[in-house]
Amino acid sequence: VQLQASGGGLVQAGGSLRLSCAASGRTFTSYTFSWFRQAPGKEREFVAGLRSHSGSSPYADSVKGRFTISRDNAKNTVYLQMNSLEPEDTAVYYCAARLGSLAFSFLQRTVNYDYWGQGTEVTVSS
Repeated sequence: VQLQASGGGLVQAGGSLRLSCAASGRTFTSYTFSWFRQAPGKEREFVAGLRSHSGSSPYADSVKGRFTISRDNAKNTVYLQMNSLEPEDTAVYYCAARLGSLAFSFLQRTVNYDYWGQGTEVTVSS
C-alpha cells in the first residue's frame, strides 16, 4: 500500500482544514488507517484511527469533538476533518495503515503500522 497525504496549510485559530490520504491497492477496506502528527521537537503522536471492517474510530483526547476521521471506499481515500483548530494543533500530519485491526492501546503506537504517507504540514496561527 502506498499512501499520499495532502490538504495541509496555514489557517487561523478557529478555522478548519480537511486532510486527505489517498491509498493504492485493491483491499482498501481490509486496512486500518490512522492519522498521527508530529510537532517540532516532539514525538509523533496518535490523532485518530479508523478500524478496518468495523469502522470504529478512536480519537486522542486532545482532538475529540473537533476532528473527524472518515473514509471513502470508492475513492480509496481517508480523510481527517479538523475543526476549531488551535495553535497546539500545528504539526506535520501523517497517515498510516496496517492490515487488520488492533485494540486502542496498540493502535496508538507507531510501530504497529506498516505503511506511512509522506506527511502534510498544518500551521495554525493565533
